[in-house]
Amino acid sequence: MVEEESLRVVRCGGSELNFRRAVFSADSKYVFCVSGDFIKVYSTATEECVHILQGHRNLVTGIQLNPRNHLQLYSCSFDGTVKLWDYIDGILIKTFIVGCKLHALFALACEDSVFVIINKEKPDVFQLVSVKLPKSSSQEIEAKELSFVLDYINQSPKCIAFGNEGEYVAAVRDFYLSVYFFKKKTTSRFTLSSSRNKKHAKNNFTCVACHPKEDCIATGHRDGKIRLWRNFDDEKKYTYTCLHWHHDLVMDLAFSVTGSSLLSGGRESVLVEWREAAEKNKEFLPRLGATIEHISVSPAGDLFCTSHSDNKLIIIHRNLEASAVIQGLVKDRNIFTGLMIDPRTKALVLNGKPGHLQFYSLQSDKQLYNLDIIQQEYINDYGLIQIELTKAAFGCYGNWLATVEQRQEKETELELQMKLWTYNKKTQGFVLNTKVNMPHEDHITALCFCNAEKSENPTLVTTSKDGHFKVWILTDDSDIYKKAVGWTCDFVGSYHKYQATNCCFSEDGSLLAVSFEEIVTIWDSETWELKCTFCQRAGKIRHLCFGRLTCSKYLLGATENGILCCWNLLSCALEWSAKLNMRVLEPDPNSENIAAISQSSTGSDLFVFRPSEPRPLYIQKNISREEVQWGVFVPRVVPESFTSEAYQWLNRSQFYFLTKSQSLLTFSTQSPEEKLTPTSKQLLAEETLPTTPFYFILGKHRQQQQDDKLNEALEDELVQLPLTENIPAISELLHTPAHVLPSASFLCSMFVNSLLLSKETKSAEEIPDDVSMEEEKESVDSDEENNFTEQVQDTNNTDLGKDIIHQLSKSEEKELRKFRKVDYSWITAL
Repeated sequence: MVEEESLRVVRCGGSELNFRRAVFSADSKYVFCVSGDFIKVYSTATEECVHILQGHRNLVTGIQLNPRNHLQLYSCSFDGTVKLWDYIDGILIKTFIVGCKLHALFALACEDSVFVIINKEKPDVFQLVSVKLPKSSSQEIEAKELSFVLDYINQSPKCIAFGNEGEYVAAVRDFYLSVYFFKKKTTSRFTLSSSRNKKHAKNNFTCVACHPKEDCIATGHRDGKIRLWRNFDDEKKYTYTCLHWHHDLVMDLAFSVTGSSLLSGGRESVLVEWREAAEKNKEFLPRLGATIEHISVSPAGDLFCTSHSDNKLIIIHRNLEASAVIQGLVKDRNIFTGLMIDPRTKALVLNGKPGHLQFYSLQSDKQLYNLDIIQQEYINDYGLIQIELTKAAFGCYGNWLATVEQRQEKETELELQMKLWTYNKKTQGFVLNTKVNMPHEDHITALCFCNAEKSENPTLVTTSKDGHFKVWILTDDSDIYKKAVGWTCDFVGSYHKYQATNCCFSEDGSLLAVSFEEIVTIWDSETWELKCTFCQRAGKIRHLCFGRLTCSKYLLGATENGILCCWNLLSCALEWSAKLNMRVLEPDPNSENIAAISQSSTGSDLFVFRPSEPRPLYIQKNISREEVQWGVFVPRVVPESFTSEAYQWLNRSQFYFLTKSQSLLTFSTQSPEEKLTPTSKQLLAEETLPTTPFYFILGKHRQQQQDDKLNEALEDELVQLPLTENIPAISELLHTPAHVLPSASFLCSMFVNSLLLSKETKSAEEIPDDVSMEEEKESVDSDEENNFTEQVQDTNNTDLGKDIIHQLSKSEEKELRKFRKVDYSWITAL
């Protein structure tokens, strides 16, 4: 049973993993990244999210390892606090209250304070200040002692770098490089030519990095050049050299731990390693998929991490080989397809990287895979008009997928294409079946499948601004062997040359509703005859859906003028109407409930209702401050147990919605940490244990013996084998280092003997004598009965002329009974 107060709106995914640089743990086993209000801890080996550190009340803007304790992590946020975490256990240790917005965080080993970027006076003027962290036993401490370091800096942490073990700090902004020396307490400032000169039009600084051991500063620029500054302690004798490979701006720079190489990245999606900071010694890791936003280096120096614009992290070995990819929800420029659920994988499906559909796991907050729809190479050019994936829909329980792509350079030049994909069980993916060029003469506004259980032939309906809706059916293709199938147009309908805007099928598939601007038409799906029309003149229909289950006789429509109408299909009359500025109208496939999200001046409001009753079941105001664009119900694998009528709409399905900034939110009673899978937490707890395949086999066997509790009667009869953890031979085999173990031939006999039954195990021969005497008496009686039955069977068998069936003697049955009492379930775990 769930308490009513525990229901709240939580961010379940979609946050940017690439907002700030990722940070490695000291042993390179984990990588940390900010994700909205949370900090996520990923395993570099398995890509699993092992912890979610939650406690900030606003966007997390910076993370750094504690230089004095490598098992702790600092974080800062817009909520004005600096928090100290134990990331192994996921525990918040301390909270330092600064009191103003913190934009970035830096920590040095030689200081008892941290450096943060703040803006006090003007919104566009930022300062680098030092915050002293007082020592106290309390969990919340006020840290108001701020020391000014640098003024007029960029808010991005990529434009601040500490060099030569904290002797100086370098900051870049526009055309200026500022270097502050802590011992001298002096500042040197260097200026490049301004953009007034065409030759130096793109000299702007974009990022900065400092050599860890030498007095050398590397700066990236908008023109793709990298400048290495030396002798910068003197404003007159300074020098710099240029490295140039990038054709566009340099997004980030990072030195290796020893400083022997410099890493750079940009829009080319190529990681460049400059060895010994020389133009000739370059190594490349190309085709990383998207623009490199950030570059991080592990403290051990064995791993690199690149953050990309498509919301992914790539873990890279020192030899420039990618070892792991952590992919978050890809944020496209526009989500044209809306939110869909794949009936097979229960994954969230929506626009991904250009020309692709992304399948995203809501349980693990991780992308499963991308489906290339357009199947053309993407050219990154701002002036080029790209092909857009505008519509998509699943049909026939995930067996079919329909997509629409378009490109329009001028008003009269529309390129339109519809593709239908079939699911291939062998390849476990979608394969292109039918391609239709120009299915309509104008933009397609909606498409939907008939997903009724009794429908024999798959049916698809598309609506367009050309004033027509078309019905597409699956038929035999022109193959002489009649083994191929394809889609063809079966019917074309229209209504007074109005633009068709929406379409949907009833639950049983018998009716089709098509909206033509302000008019809703109802069609018979068998004969395609027009049955009736509804017209309210309340504006163009924006959303259209049928009721389900007991409310299947109702049809709902939301207009652009903010009117929600409900029609009764039996009486062909308006049942009720309400004034709501609808943005989302989504029916629950497992119940009669419908979720509607309206937009108001203060934010977005949620209304859950049934078409049969105009009174809402649940209302929640201000579920989001920004506009909600899409919503979807996801069926639960395990139903919830809400008892309140207001919350029962969440028992069978969970409601997700996407905001304008593409944050994915939901209603939940669990924290993100509680949503982690047990295997993810087990990975963190058992990271230091030897993880050989044989170890997992025996570990699974032990867990199975502990979990599977038999009945008391069976436990008395069965002979239990000893636990493997108590056998010295097995524990010695598992915990002894491999390089000191004897040969396998020597260990084999000892290991096999240890798995056999020992003398201490209770066997069938140790049964008390009185029990065996009773069994012998019963055996005498049973032997007499067996002799009698054998004589009867002999006479029957001689009459029928069949073979005599052999009957077991009592001694043989006694031997079989002994074998039944031995537990051989451990063999199945091997």
